Amino acid sequence: MYDKNKLNELKKSLSKWEETSLNKALNQLPERAEKFITTSSEPINRLYTPLDTADMDYDTDLGLPGEYPYTRGVHPTLHRSKLWTMRMFAGFGTAEETNARFKYLLEQGQTGLSIAFDLATLMGYDTDQPEALGEFGKCGVAISSLKDMEILLDGIPLDKVSSSMTINSPAAIIWAMYLAAAEKQGLRLDQLRGTTQNDILKEFIAQNEFIFPPAPSMRLVVDTMEFGAQHVPQWNTISISGYHIREAGSTAAQELAFTLADGMEYVRWGIARGMDVDEFAPRLSFFFNAHNDFFEEIAKYRAARRIWAREMRETFGAKNPRSWLLRFHTQTAGVSLTAQQPENNVVRVALQALAAVLGGTQSLHTNSLDEALALPSEHSVTIALRTQQIIAEESGVTNTVDPLGGSFFVEEQTNRIERQAYEYFARIQEMGGVIPALEKGFMQSEIADASYRYQREIDTGIRKIVGVNAYAENKPLSIPILKMDPNGYSRQIARLNEVRKTRDSGRVGQTLDKLRIACEGTENTMPYIMECVHAYCTLGEIVSVMTKVFGKYEEPTMI
Repeated sequence: MYDKNKLNELKKSLSKWEETSLNKALNQLPERAEKFITTSSEPINRLYTPLDTADMDYDTDLGLPGEYPYTRGVHPTLHRSKLWTMRMFAGFGTAEETNARFKYLLEQGQTGLSIAFDLATLMGYDTDQPEALGEFGKCGVAISSLKDMEILLDGIPLDKVSSSMTINSPAAIIWAMYLAAAEKQGLRLDQLRGTTQNDILKEFIAQNEFIFPPAPSMRLVVDTMEFGAQHVPQWNTISISGYHIREAGSTAAQELAFTLADGMEYVRWGIARGMDVDEFAPRLSFFFNAHNDFFEEIAKYRAARRIWAREMRETFGAKNPRSWLLRFHTQTAGVSLTAQQPENNVVRVALQALAAVLGGTQSLHTNSLDEALALPSEHSVTIALRTQQIIAEESGVTNTVDPLGGSFFVEEQTNRIERQAYEYFARIQEMGGVIPALEKGFMQSEIADASYRYQREIDTGIRKIVGVNAYAENKPLSIPILKMDPNGYSRQIARLNEVRKTRDSGRVGQTLDKLRIACEGTENTMPYIMECVHAYCTLGEIVSVMTKVFGKYEEPTMI
């Protein structure tokens, strides 16, 4: 990309600068630290020049926005034509409470729903099961049956608003409830737009909200991919998630490598099912973290697009350019928020959101200032939404596409993260692939080591966290905290009992039995799950049938 003679001249100029101007400046004012590092503990050079990107080829490594390899973005005009979807993650207590929050956010300018489910729902339990005791509505909304989903989505124009659902092990069941609720509103499945996280590999690697062993879990994921391609063509049936890998303590390169490795594993399973790659790949989407290191995060998103485009075209032989596109949602880093001086979190979130926008995100959630203390209050979630709106309308960063493209520093960081990702791909392949690697605890161990190193850097003062180990204060908290309806649990239990009492018990038994037979065979389970949901079988009842066939997974002890 550069003239070799000019590079040689630059090398001489750089050497002279170091001997003269730099040494003089350092003698007068030494640098603040012996070593500067990224959030991922990667060393940062003092200066970046064309010498750091001398081997890059513009066409093959950068290209133009909206063209292969998509380093500079998946759309030619990006946010000049259409802003990202402002999709605030929300869910707490009962379906009624969360429905009210959804409507409030839409009134405030949110452009898409993002549904958070409570832990009982995430683990496939009904609210009244013993295993769910004490977890009702604490980290999201409780959904035990189609009735809850109907209330959750009441008054929401599902043909106009896209919905994202963070659900994994029971994703097929919860998605079926969403589809059934839409049908009850009189909508066709091909009118619906949205995303189901449905990334079970990430659960085995980082978040541990799994139910079934890897193989049947993957079968359910592929069932949704196949069903979506045939019946819900505008739905992204998997959002392959690096977010939780990063929240568990990974580096940026680990987040990228493990996420894309998972994505490629889903592609392999889809092809093994007999689907053409171009039949389902355009509906795969991704979900990344936006952490504190501004430039490292931007570089991560750019490297992700380039790697995915190359692998889909060259490794998997995808012909449709839409199969090459890495489209992604971003959420700011919950793990970076502090309970100390929580107002500072507004600044952290703004910087993280700005990195996501400059990195070319298609969808964004901004965390609220109080999330280290409780679920977001209406006041704090409004500030978080306004943060996105200010970036969109006032900052000027949406006026041009990939404004940091060509930065010697950003391009070098993009290349570095890409190189580290391929090193991880090679190690995973040596172990036999993603599932053997996670069963050996490889990814988990790598993340644990990175997390430990990061915490040690904080404990020793190498890494400064404002309000925690730097500029700390001893002042009482003065921000309002969300309070949920104290009678919500009783209402939820009463509704669940009413569903069981008034439904057709014979139909429930028949549909559950047909689902069991389908699970024992090789048919796609989604049509049978849909039948169960329409019969008002509960989440726990459906999961129980599946568990009897598939078994429950217990993570092996790592020594």
